[in-house]
Amino acid sequence: MAAAKPSRRPRPQTEPNTQGPASVVPDDFYRHMVWNLRNGVVGVTRDGRIAVMNEIAYRVLGLKARPTDIGRPISEVLKDVPDVLRIVGSAFEVSHLPNRAELRLKGTGKVIGYTLSLVKDPRGRDVGATLFFKDLTRVEQLEERERLRDRLAALGEMAAAIAHEVKNPLAGIEVMAGILKRQLPESPDAQNILADIIKEAKMANVIVQEVLAFVRPIRLELENVSLADVISDAIAMADSHERRGAAKVVVDVPESLRPIQGDPHQLRQIFTNLVTNAFEAMNGNGEVGITATAVEGDEESGAEHTTGPTIVVTVVDNGPGVPPEVVDRIFSPFFTTKPQGSGLGLAIVRKIVDAHDGRIDVSERPGGGTVFRVTLPVRNPQQLFAL
Repeated sequence: MAAAKPSRRPRPQTEPNTQGPASVVPDDFYRHMVWNLRNGVVGVTRDGRIAVMNEIAYRVLGLKARPTDIGRPISEVLKDVPDVLRIVGSAFEVSHLPNRAELRLKGTGKVIGYTLSLVKDPRGRDVGATLFFKDLTRVEQLEERERLRDRLAALGEMAAAIAHEVKNPLAGIEVMAGILKRQLPESPDAQNILADIIKEAKMANVIVQEVLAFVRPIRLELENVSLADVISDAIAMADSHERRGAAKVVVDVPESLRPIQGDPHQLRQIFTNLVTNAFEAMNGNGEVGITATAVEGDEESGAEHTTGPTIVVTVVDNGPGVPPEVVDRIFSPFFTTKPQGSGLGLAIVRKIVDAHDGRIDVSERPGGGTVFRVTLPVRNPQQLFAL
């Protein structure tokens, strides 16, 4: 009798892992995650095509987001930011990729901190590269503000002491020249010379006063301030400082703008200096436009730097404009393009704006002229924590 063959039990089929990561995480989760990161992300494939680019990347680089960019060559998508294109394009050519490096974008002037890394497949082959970056413009501005404060602290006491010592002789020169002028009424030559001495002494005294104002710490006396009233007073003060001639002033500052927490005297000085500069630049002709608008949050700083509601005041003139080569130095102390300027007017303006935790920017007006843009928070940050 033949032995019965042992029955073969069928092998169990491998069940798919329904609890694995692929089924737990939706297919579009990673795409949404990258799109909503607070840092910019640009991913490219090995053959140089855009694989991913999120909203922050578009915004910081100043590019318009287009769904059709995915799959396009990076040379086309990033053609308007050649410095970023160069960095991403070098990912597969250099042995050491940059980590926590910084770059100033030539087109916008923004500063980004970035890290470049390779994307590898399971076999270790390079299949792409990613650029992670963050807008550091606001951080750099704050660091520059701190460096300026450190320099002022070192020079402040010395400059204040020198200015005080110079004030006394200047006052003496002016008084004695005035006495001599009264004693020599019949000498036209002497009258002219003494008038020049008095004029120069007064001009030197103005410079001394500006030096003292610049090095002296700003102590704000905060109150609710109407910018419409501040700008109206500033225009009147500018008229007394510099003759406007036939120049027009067009003001669009709604009375309905909410008041801001600020020092009214210091704020008047900001706009008095800006309007006076505009009058000087236009030399008695042209137009100065002053507008103010409310902004819900500091939109240019990005979501991570939102400081709450702000008011943006723009002062525009159609004078000769600021030469591009001096734009970066225009707020530096003692820098001036005027024959008899002290170079402290705009430096003081920036110091007052910084004291209010605001920001001031300058740019060229299309068609000629200069645009100053002052951004002021509605409520001072110290006041926010006092509520």
